[in-house]
Amino acid sequence: MGFQQGLSGLNASAKNLDVIGHNIANSNTTGFKASRAEFSALVASAIGTSGGSNIGIGVETAAIAQQFDQGSMTITGNSLDVAINGNGFFSLTMPDGTPAYTRAGNFKLNEAGNIITNSGARVMGVPVNPITGEALRGADPQPMVLPTGTPIPAKETRLITAAFNLDARARDAAGDPLAAPPVPATPRATYGTSVNVYDSQGVATPVTLYFMKTANPNEWGVYTTLDETLQPTGAPPFTVTFDDSGKITGPTASHPYTAVSTAGFYLANVTPTNNPNLTNPLNNQTDPMNHPSVTDAGIFLDLSSVTQFGTKFAVSDLTQSGYTSGSLTGVNIADDGKIVARYSNGVSRAEGQLTLASFRNTQGLMALDGNNWVATAESGPAVMGNAGEGNFGSLRSGALEESNVDLTAELVNMMTAQRAYQANAQTIKTQDQVMSTLVNLR
Repeated sequence: MGFQQGLSGLNASAKNLDVIGHNIANSNTTGFKASRAEFSALVASAIGTSGGSNIGIGVETAAIAQQFDQGSMTITGNSLDVAINGNGFFSLTMPDGTPAYTRAGNFKLNEAGNIITNSGARVMGVPVNPITGEALRGADPQPMVLPTGTPIPAKETRLITAAFNLDARARDAAGDPLAAPPVPATPRATYGTSVNVYDSQGVATPVTLYFMKTANPNEWGVYTTLDETLQPTGAPPFTVTFDDSGKITGPTASHPYTAVSTAGFYLANVTPTNNPNLTNPLNNQTDPMNHPSVTDAGIFLDLSSVTQFGTKFAVSDLTQSGYTSGSLTGVNIADDGKIVARYSNGVSRAEGQLTLASFRNTQGLMALDGNNWVATAESGPAVMGNAGEGNFGSLRSGALEESNVDLTAELVNMMTAQRAYQANAQTIKTQDQVMSTLVNLR
């Protein structure tokens, strides 16, 4: 009797209902990927049989296949929410130290400063260059941690970057009293600007820069004081020069962060005037990039963006690289995966960059609790990379990827599975009636 076929059909239909129920239950789970039950026929075979004489003996569940279609995105506005649009998984380290992967980007910040998932897994990324903010290519992924417990230390100024225009129409600042009519001297404060620099303890010291046109064409003297008896500041020569097109030509020196020669010079004898604990000039600083060709000669004044055109003196940019101590006030994940922290001292800087993982066969990933997956031999090893590069998808900060479950389709599938279950039960009932008829033959 064919009870086997009906029994296998009942088991297959029950598993199908389990999969459908699991999908429906997770229709609101962030980053969830739906599954489907896939079946195959069971056929009894024997040596010597051919053609269509083999008897089918039912059905089996061949696989529970995951569907990694893209889910819809919901804008949340939460600074720690991030969604993947396209290929890739966030890389995690589980509480037991094992690697895992997820599509759910609803991250949290715990009391220790770790960026974690709801299941307590730590989110992985790569460190960034503290100067340029760019990810360190080839670095091993590490847990992303923000300084929530203690303030970030002060950073002494190593670089002042200036961008302004010196009026090409300016005359010799010394004037000409013998001219007719006499040309008065130009006050030193006519072309001046200032910026605060920071010592190693984070105390600000103002640095004022004055520029005075010399008697030589396209040449300006540089001063840091209004005292007329003092000479231009910085390393010799004490002047800046321009070519006939208004582009700066000198002096040049090695940039403290890149070791590339550029227009500018080191300021000498910038003394911390507001800090009684430090009396030595700010010219003994450690080069953070450890470039052997750069001397610790003081604060470098980068003048590569300074011009000399026939318009009024105007400062378009004046920044410096130092800051005082500050506490964490906010964090945001940028679209390229950079984790940008904001501090009470006004500094915003990248503290790391999220890494994404890709797999040759995503169907081979094994699902875990907490909406996570782990790599298997079928999936192949994880290939790490950054968002938007190669075959990796892009990121959307302040958004979450919804479950890709089609609730309407699942309800229809559930009705179909229910009918299949009832039909298989009916075959068993019919076989039972046939059996009873045979037993009751007289």
